Amino acid sequence: MYRKFKFVSIKNKMAVLFIISILIPILILFINSYLSSQQMLESKYTDLLEDITRQSNIRIEEFLDDTEQISLISSYGINSYVSAVSQENYPVQNYLRNASQSNENQATQLLMNYITMKERAFSVYIYNLNGGQDLLVSTNKPVDYTYHPRNESWFRDFLASEDITRDLPTRIDLQTKQENNWAIYHLRKIFDLENGKLLGLMVISIDIDFINKVNKRLQESSRSAFTIVDENERVIFNSDYSRINRPFSELFPLKAKIDKDTAREVVKSGGKSYILIHSAFEAHNWTTYIYMPVEELAVEGNILMRNLWMIVMALVLFAIISSFYLSNLITRPIKRLMKNMTLVEQGRFDNLPAVKSNDEIGLLAKRFEQMSSELKQLVERIYHEQEEKAEAEIRALQAQINPHFLYNTLNSVKWIASMQRADKIVEMTEALISILRYSSKVENRMVPIREEFDNIAHYLTIQKVRYFNRIAVSYRLDERLLDYEILKLSIQPLVENAIFHGIADQEDGTLTIEVTACGENDIAIRVGDNGAGMEEEASAALRQRLKETDGHSGSIGVFNVHNRIRRVFGERYGIDFASKKGKGTTFTITIPRTKKGEIEQ
Repeated sequence: MYRKFKFVSIKNKMAVLFIISILIPILILFINSYLSSQQMLESKYTDLLEDITRQSNIRIEEFLDDTEQISLISSYGINSYVSAVSQENYPVQNYLRNASQSNENQATQLLMNYITMKERAFSVYIYNLNGGQDLLVSTNKPVDYTYHPRNESWFRDFLASEDITRDLPTRIDLQTKQENNWAIYHLRKIFDLENGKLLGLMVISIDIDFINKVNKRLQESSRSAFTIVDENERVIFNSDYSRINRPFSELFPLKAKIDKDTAREVVKSGGKSYILIHSAFEAHNWTTYIYMPVEELAVEGNILMRNLWMIVMALVLFAIISSFYLSNLITRPIKRLMKNMTLVEQGRFDNLPAVKSNDEIGLLAKRFEQMSSELKQLVERIYHEQEEKAEAEIRALQAQINPHFLYNTLNSVKWIASMQRADKIVEMTEALISILRYSSKVENRMVPIREEFDNIAHYLTIQKVRYFNRIAVSYRLDERLLDYEILKLSIQPLVENAIFHGIADQEDGTLTIEVTACGENDIAIRVGDNGAGMEEEASAALRQRLKETDGHSGSIGVFNVHNRIRRVFGERYGIDFASKKGKGTTFTITIPRTKKGEIEQ
């Protein structure tokens, strides 16, 4: 009897030890360091990004306001940049009234002064509505004089409106020959100061690259995330010009709607979390967005990394010490158990040294001691069984005399029948001898399908004599499949069943036997008759019995064949049938294609 003890598993021991000594300090330090660092970084970056967007909006609007002042002064007034040679106060007005070479030179000089002296990255286009020529001034981009925007929708809409000035969102400047020349248009109507007549329309094309210059404080990764959208949430600026004019929702898809009342928020996009900053322009119905992955905050998390390294170093030192202690604690009883196993290998099954351990190893040692005791009994039983087997083999050799006696007797009957010219008796005797020899072979349980059909032919020879040749047999055999193997005596019970229960009482009974391919890897063997068939209740009962797995090992009928096939080849193989009252019954054996040696005999 083993002393009763309180079982404590190794899993629980290790869990309690590590939770107390490692997990609690790790959780406290890690959570504290992580949260404090993340909060600090998030606050730092969001404040910085929010300030950048606000300052960027202000500077962009200042730039646009300055551009509006330039368009006003150049259209209606004179300033210090006009050449002293000129005696006209309004060069642009004069040019629109009279597009002479002198007026063109003065207006061009005035506009060039504004472009060069103010260091503005823009071009000025004056479209004459008074019947004269247009004035197109650009310092660094070739002008396309064949392009006329008068048929453009924005041009017509502005002329039809009551607006004096208007800023148009980003578009391709088609007045230049440069490709992908994205610009923001500032439009102004120019009226005659004397009579108020509309003389022309001034377009200042501002290269959107000025926005990148405004945002020099942004890092490269943040510049691609800096986006300005119009009132329809379509992109009017992004450092990647291919994104311009696309919906912001396509550029930065979000699961939830943006909260316009909050300047900053954390959103989800593409499975990632982002800090999203948005700021609206004051004078324009535009909004600036800048977004940054939350995971990038850890790039500058040196404080967090330093704390984590200290924790890792402490844990490594502790793990080394604790691993030695735990390995010694666990392996000591295991080594004792291995010693007991060695003793069992040497044939010592009793009085094994005790393994003292109140955990799974202790239970394992007890089970091993019980197993060694049972193993001793098993060895003794096997020894007795071997002795009994030897005796059984001797009896089997002696029993072989009986089949030989039977064969000799049947041969004598055949010889006498032959002498008396009883051909049917000779035929039946030969068939019976072949059946007995086939059935008495015990060395193989798997035989070729061809050999099984040879045995069926002998069986049908006897049955035809018995039923006075009232049984007709029709074969449909695929010769390519006859060399595959089947369990011995698998088809004959189905043939016997078809004769006795199907066509025995009929004058024109027909038996149909087929061997065909079933798919690429299986074979279907069908035995059918044109007998009376089965009632639905009998058919259902037979089908239910075929589904049962206990089998009928004491018989060699349909159930025995079905269960033997399933045990050897698998559950999806076996016997199925179809029967219809008055139409006959067909049994089908399904087996895999196997050659000799593929299934263990």
